Amino acid sequence: MVQGSWPTYGLALREVRCSSIVHILDTNMNLTAESHRIPLSDGNSIPLLGLGTYGDPRTTPKGTAHDCVKLAIDVGYRHFDGALVYFNEHEVGQAIREKIADGTVRREDIFYCGKLWNTFHPPELVRPALERTLKALKLDYVDLYIIELPMAFKPGNAFYPKDQDGNYIYHHTDLCATWEALEACKDAGLVKSLGVSNFNRRQLELLLNKPGLKHKPVSNQVECHPYFTQPKLLEYCRQHDIVIVGYCPIGSSRDASWVNLKCPPLLDDEVLVSIGKKYNKSSAQVALRFNIQRGVVVIPKSFNPERIKHNFQIFDFSLTEEEMKAIEALNKNIRFVELLMWSDHPEYPFHDEY
Repeated sequence: MVQGSWPTYGLALREVRCSSIVHILDTNMNLTAESHRIPLSDGNSIPLLGLGTYGDPRTTPKGTAHDCVKLAIDVGYRHFDGALVYFNEHEVGQAIREKIADGTVRREDIFYCGKLWNTFHPPELVRPALERTLKALKLDYVDLYIIELPMAFKPGNAFYPKDQDGNYIYHHTDLCATWEALEACKDAGLVKSLGVSNFNRRQLELLLNKPGLKHKPVSNQVECHPYFTQPKLLEYCRQHDIVIVGYCPIGSSRDASWVNLKCPPLLDDEVLVSIGKKYNKSSAQVALRFNIQRGVVVIPKSFNPERIKHNFQIFDFSLTEEEMKAIEALNKNIRFVELLMWSDHPEYPFHDEY
């Protein structure tokens, strides 16, 4: 624990878990650009705002991730969300190491989240996959390592294995066996905290109820924004001291190959725009503030220098309880990211209500 106020926050969170925790963060700790970490159940902590580092490798110029991560560290970001399957961890790691070398940050100031891809679920492949991430980053450990999706694919060199007819080749999924291999990685000091991503309640319960569970998942990274507020999953995770990390917190690109275009553009919403005018903020800043104010970590992705700066400017205003409720009421229960191409996988997570 680095800040004395965190235990108070954790206590308050437990006390009011069954009621509204709107404003819990503001009443128990002052979120600032310099200090916006919240505790994880294993004693570590996570910054509430991070930078997503995904960029389409086919269209993103080489060096973009490197330059943007260096800029982000100068702006004040300390949390970076990456993955082996983003094909740019070497750039992200180089940027982090350069900012450590020039004295801007220390390694312990930085929070890096890496992800275990679907083709590495068999237990014997878990540590080698994490070691590939560490080798690309040229770091000794990652702060958080998460199962990216609860769906195993056929192991091998192809990240998206397909048969001759173009169908994805799946693999037997044993989330508990994969988790045990991750626990061994934590025990070996390769990762500080363990989490999951895109897990529904049933899949979380599978891990939480696993006989001999050594390390609980501290986080679940899922889509979360004013049009998809995740009230039931958020409540379930709060009850089990699991932090929600929200991806697409300001909506998504309109890439029809993986984005549900039936979901209207979030940032055009009149409620978000009008609240923003009151504080001289954009709808994007209001959407980000909404989530961090209810304890949801946000990781907006941007490789635009101005937007990277813009998205960080959310610590100099606070939403009222009425405004929080108005934004909560925008929930349409519509996902931007449906992953329908894998909806026939036995562990596809989005068939369940939450």
